[in-house]
Amino acid sequence: MMALPAPNDIGTDRRYLEPGWFTRNVFNRLVRRLTRMGVSVLGSRELRVQGRTSGEWRSTPVNLLTIDGVQYLVAPRGVTQWVRNLRVAGNGELRVGRRTTAFTAVELPTEVKPEILREYLRRWKAEVGVFFDGVDANASDDQLTSIAAGYPVFRIVPSGAAATS
Repeated sequence: MMALPAPNDIGTDRRYLEPGWFTRNVFNRLVRRLTRMGVSVLGSRELRVQGRTSGEWRSTPVNLLTIDGVQYLVAPRGVTQWVRNLRVAGNGELRVGRRTTAFTAVELPTEVKPEILREYLRRWKAEVGVFFDGVDANASDDQLTSIAAGYPVFRIVPSGAAATS
């Protein structure tokens, strides 16, 4: 069963929705397997990032959002393990099939997230809408800003490209 955040955590950086058994053991494994085979499910990638304490590589399926040529990772479940690891490591890899792209991640501040969250919801509402507590792509900027702190967003800068905030 999904752990729901306390109401006061919806718009904070403490927000985390733990995946249930089906998501962890069936859905994520299926998407990861397809992505490894080179089949990107609606933009899916396998995110690989080093663990913040173990240093071991960890992987999870993610949705890579591209807006005007800029790539983003959004954490619809909040401050997940991959978010914590990426914050510490600062870089990782995105894979589809045999193609691996190394990157640096730049976490974005709350005030720039609304348009990114809106586009993310437009693209993947059927998959992740339940994690947005009734907020959808038609929400106002104020509504999106009020929840934005609970949804970490990273701009992905492929290795070799200049990283600016």
